[in-house]
Amino acid sequence: MKEGVSMRYIITLLWSFALGQVVGYLGSALSSQPYNFIQTSIFSVICGLMIIALGRLTPTTEEKIS
Repeated sequence: MKEGVSMRYIITLLWSFALGQVVGYLGSALSSQPYNFIQTSIFSVICGLMIIALGRLTPTTEEKIS
């Protein structure tokens, strides 16, 4: 792996976790449902992993040209 690539994945997971918690909290407050930290955490990390997988599977512009 290139230098700094693994750090990009860690930061992506941290941001997806943090933003997922915010969305989960606001969504539970708006729908008058109890906030579930564990369920929101699992969903946030799964979404982050899907974003990482999507980024790894799609070709970059250099790969499209050659």
